[in-house]
Amino acid sequence: MKPSASPHRPRVTLVAAALGFVVVLLDVSVVNVALEALRQEFGADVSGLQWVLNAYTLVFAALLLTSGALGDRFGARRTFTCGLVLFTLASAACGLAPNLVALVAARAIQGLGAALLVPNSLSMLQQAFPDPVQRSRAVGWWGAIGGASLAAGPVLGGLLIAHAGWRSIFLINLPVGLIGLCLAVRPTESGNAVHHHSLDLPGQVAIVSALAALTVALTEAGRLGWQHSWVQGGLMLALLAALAFVRVERRSPAPMLPLALFRIPTFTVASLASLAGVIVNFAYYGLIFVFSLFFQIEQQLSPEQTGLAFLPMTIVLMVVNVIAGRLITRIGARRLMALGLALSAFGYLLLLPVRIDGPYGMLVVPMLLAASGIALTVPTMTNATLSSVESSRAGIASGVLNSARQVGDMLGVAVFGYLVRDTAPEAFMRGMHRSLGISVALLLAASLLCLFGMPEDRTRAS
Repeated sequence: MKPSASPHRPRVTLVAAALGFVVVLLDVSVVNVALEALRQEFGADVSGLQWVLNAYTLVFAALLLTSGALGDRFGARRTFTCGLVLFTLASAACGLAPNLVALVAARAIQGLGAALLVPNSLSMLQQAFPDPVQRSRAVGWWGAIGGASLAAGPVLGGLLIAHAGWRSIFLINLPVGLIGLCLAVRPTESGNAVHHHSLDLPGQVAIVSALAALTVALTEAGRLGWQHSWVQGGLMLALLAALAFVRVERRSPAPMLPLALFRIPTFTVASLASLAGVIVNFAYYGLIFVFSLFFQIEQQLSPEQTGLAFLPMTIVLMVVNVIAGRLITRIGARRLMALGLALSAFGYLLLLPVRIDGPYGMLVVPMLLAASGIALTVPTMTNATLSSVESSRAGIASGVLNSARQVGDMLGVAVFGYLVRDTAPEAFMRGMHRSLGISVALLLAASLLCLFGMPEDRTRAS
């Protein structure tokens, strides 16, 4: 018998979707405070530490588009549930990993689970909250809860490592995943809409090859040098695979990324949001990696102290994410994204004078400003993307956005990791300042692009 409608079911869907997002983002940020512990445990260099982060991000980014298509075809809730099961099991494997290779492999499987979770959690929300205003608020709460977990990751990770060891940062996902599963498998009317889109396996092979080759080249450049044949060969393979992906998508009768979408005026919003997403994640995650090394290696802080050093971001990300969900219907996505990106750029600009022997107090206000800008931008670009497409393409649209963001994450860690590969104080600080300067320039460019390139907002209340 079909269950009767209930006003509580959309809220259950929101909680389940948010918990799936929590474990995904928690494992993005929590690992950063374990860098020194992993370096000591496995004798890893900066390149090895980058792989612990980028193995996860690579698979996550590469499979997001296919995940969105799977959700559109088989139902968002079913695909979401499968992803949560896989992610939870992979988290257990990470916590039991006997060496660095096993940990990197388990992190890659986590990335597969994460790819199934994120776009389908957004599709679930779109189906559960058809009203644009309610959906904006729901996505705001989804982003707020996820943002809080992202920001709380270093704090929680530092406490866990100090009292239970680095393995506990992965095992903590088990109870969260089980709770999310209990909520996700409850019968609901939302999250199961099915659209029979075909799967594009040649396109998937091409994009995985492109991203894998690019990741290998950028990550290993710090260790092997840009002149090494493996690095240059990886960059060439990435370019060829990317061109092959475009060719396959243009000719495929059922492409994973329909290139014709980019010619639709309403999809312009999603396209610009995705470009902004690359830049936001490039700066944010790249600098989180840099500052994690700065606190642990240069300033010799413990994991617990490192986690607490990121504490200013925790509260502001939670609060501002919720505010963003309400502001978008008042001032519109275009202005709010431009404001958030500019605010982030200003925050990172204020971090340029940072010194190894400088007081921590100098970091607090800039970190608050940067985090506030990120928190304004991310839920806003998500809302703008979902509002720009029809329901049958929600999975693909959210997949495009989140894939773009994860590519930015991966590139940020790889590029900034290369700049700070030398941990000698003077060389490290030079690379850190270059990373901050690059971030400021890119965020300002993205702010101007959104302000003058995005059309008028459909999400804005009349």
